[in-house]
Amino acid sequence: MIEQLYKLYKKAHTITTDSRVISKDCVFVALKGEHFDGNDFALQVAEDGVAAAVIADRKDLPRHERLFVVDDSLKTLQELARHHRECLGLPIIGITGTNGKTTTKELISAVLSKKYDVVFTQGNFNNQLGVPLTLLRIKPETEMAVVEMGANHPGDINELTAIGKPDYGIITNIGRAHLEGFGGFEGVVKTKNEMYQYIASHNGTLFVNNDNELLMNLAEDINKVTYGTSADADIHGKMLSANPYLSVEWNGYKIDTQLVGDYNFENVMTAICVGAYFKVPANDIIAALSSYCPTNNRSQVIKTAKNRVVMDAYNANPTSMSYAIRNFRNICKDDNLLIIGDMRELGDESEQEHKTIIELIKQLNFQKVFLVGSEFQKVSDGTKFQTFTDVDSLIRHLDQHPVADKDILVKGSNGIHLNKIIDSL
Repeated sequence: MIEQLYKLYKKAHTITTDSRVISKDCVFVALKGEHFDGNDFALQVAEDGVAAAVIADRKDLPRHERLFVVDDSLKTLQELARHHRECLGLPIIGITGTNGKTTTKELISAVLSKKYDVVFTQGNFNNQLGVPLTLLRIKPETEMAVVEMGANHPGDINELTAIGKPDYGIITNIGRAHLEGFGGFEGVVKTKNEMYQYIASHNGTLFVNNDNELLMNLAEDINKVTYGTSADADIHGKMLSANPYLSVEWNGYKIDTQLVGDYNFENVMTAICVGAYFKVPANDIIAALSSYCPTNNRSQVIKTAKNRVVMDAYNANPTSMSYAIRNFRNICKDDNLLIIGDMRELGDESEQEHKTIIELIKQLNFQKVFLVGSEFQKVSDGTKFQTFTDVDSLIRHLDQHPVADKDILVKGSNGIHLNKIIDSL
């Protein structure tokens, strides 16, 4: 069936899981979600002219020449993507890591796009659904692909590399995130290392941060290209400034970026390394990195009518939270405000990790701090910081007690929805 579906897919090289956005000769894969069941729309989609509609075993649906009944629609989508990948003759770069993988993916893609036709993961669509859909966006004219691979549980990277079969691998870093799903930090290390192990077993090449001792140890016997601040690295550079925007020196060039945070230095160096390896001209690398502007609440500097806001509310874990707070201390003026939301999916270590962040805030002598969410509320006794149960209560407070003329860091897990407060700042 996969061979038959693949022939139909190749009519338009288009696939969708959304019945509202079908096109002629596309392949529709019906998935059952929390609110909708794509199988309910499959018959109508089949009659509207798609090449094929893949459905789970639904005995209530009549037979139709364009309906393909399978046991598991998602598994079929993954197998179709795997088959497509095996038919491709182009290099694929796989990226994983605790922090910075989406930014790194976008920087690398911006650089490579200066020379090649590149398909890359949209947003952070990096899971068991997103990776196959990214692969199936690769068309005959595509020359390279950059595929982000996320993980919440042991074995996730093994599963995604088996589908995407990357020739090159990157781990941005390994930090303390999704501890609940991994069973602790060692589980995070083991799962992220699945990327390196796949590359090693398939004679591929890694791009590795020479300044990261853990990553260098994991990559010790694997073919690699290194980057970092040391002259020992194959590609080396140094940070010139991060106040507030990051500036980097590489190979005699100065690169002024629109990225906030010294923690973005390694992301920029990764993109330089990959671009240089694939022979993108230096001027094009510089132009791509200088013009890239972050979106989706990822370390964005937003100047409102009253304040300067560093909006970094897309996600948070203990590692990224610490990076963001320390960097903000270095770039902000004394009259500042921290708005910090809960970090999700930390399991049994949640209470201690939130206590550690509060201690860091005290150590760095921040005076005005708003803590948002139940996890911070549990551990905020004995502090002078204001706490809020949720973002809506914070918005009401800000509307009643406006803040002005401040540097403000907004950081928290996406589920806390701190992005909603920008209109109140």
